[in-house]
Amino acid sequence: MIRRSLCSLIAGVLTALAAGSAMAQAQPAEIKVGITTFLSGPASVFGVPAKAAAELYIEQLNAAGGINGAKLVPTFIDEGVGADKLLSEYRRVVQEGGTRVMLAAISSGNCNTLAPVAEDLKVLNIMWDCGTEKVLEDRRYKYVVRSQANATTEMVATVLYLLKQRPNIKSIAVVNQDYAWGRDSWELFRNTLLAMKPDVKIVAEMFPRFGATDYSTEISRLQALRPEVILSTAWGGDLDTFARQAAQRGLFRQSLFVLPLAESSLERLGTTLPDGVIVGARGDHYFLHPEHKDNAKLNGFVKQFRAKTGAYPIYSVYHMVQAIDGLVAGYQSAIKANKGKWPSVEQVADAMHSVEFRGLTNTVKMREDGQGLEDQLLGMTKKVGGYNFPTLEKIAVYPAEIITTPVGQKSPEWVKTLKPALVSDSRIRQY
Repeated sequence: MIRRSLCSLIAGVLTALAAGSAMAQAQPAEIKVGITTFLSGPASVFGVPAKAAAELYIEQLNAAGGINGAKLVPTFIDEGVGADKLLSEYRRVVQEGGTRVMLAAISSGNCNTLAPVAEDLKVLNIMWDCGTEKVLEDRRYKYVVRSQANATTEMVATVLYLLKQRPNIKSIAVVNQDYAWGRDSWELFRNTLLAMKPDVKIVAEMFPRFGATDYSTEISRLQALRPEVILSTAWGGDLDTFARQAAQRGLFRQSLFVLPLAESSLERLGTTLPDGVIVGARGDHYFLHPEHKDNAKLNGFVKQFRAKTGAYPIYSVYHMVQAIDGLVAGYQSAIKANKGKWPSVEQVADAMHSVEFRGLTNTVKMREDGQGLEDQLLGMTKKVGGYNFPTLEKIAVYPAEIITTPVGQKSPEWVKTLKPALVSDSRIRQY
């Protein structure tokens, strides 16, 4: 009996020591961070600036002491290599490289693929840009969070802005990329629009392949149908190509274009877009943000980014900075909760479900389901002096709390409950 008690006592001591060791890890000199972004293919016009932003921001962070003295060491993975190769590289960086923090990914399809893998590998994965709402609504994750809004927030805000500018809209057509983002974002937009304006006629739903180079078929059909509004949630090179070909065929003179992701294309497209196109910023990310025009952090970064790349930052840049600031906030929160001791990855992942942080624009608040709450900015293109591309006027900023699906609900159904009065909600900020 004494022998059994002694064995139990020893086992208890060893368990306590093991737990204490896990809670009080030695602080590392560096934190390895894997970052997926498009470095090749048509989406690289979106992914390469994000990589430049990560390099610039991490350099500045490390120069200021890193995270509690630990420097961030990034490894970049090209999303342009395809899903199978990306998954292989993701696993290699984690399992062979000893990386415990990943920022992944841009593509909604890639986020859907990588999220369960990150959970199995017990690696903190911050989805820094993908929009699919399903990834966090269909499953609850411990290690996977998103540091920006999802497609629901973005599409609801876009519908609200459209109905504010065109309250008597009669018809609409959509041209979206044929993959998870294109299909899901249209479902959310359509359900929201019909909930608020059920008499709108949908005259065409077109889904050209991802990476398409010729939109002549879609443009010809749109010219024949003459919808009042044309929606496209395409992004990157696909959006650029579609916009240029539509402009060449005179389609912008025929219909009002709604481009929720076009903030990232404004500078690249130059004078292609006429005045009066509705443009979204996938968040409140805009270098001429009316609420932050005198903000030193934003203005300083815009200047530094232009010096590094020769271009103004686009929303993928803001999302990258936001994810890094979110990671810093997660570590700081976990260190505080751990009484100043270096936390485990599990502790940081737990902290990431409740922290608040600010990137370059408005504050993001993380929810218990891992979803970030992010305001949305939309405006209409307007050519003004001083820029060789359109800027935005008639800007509206939509607070995240009125346009984001509540925890535990599914977005495609929740948006059907929205009422027309939301268009004029007093919490929407107009500039």
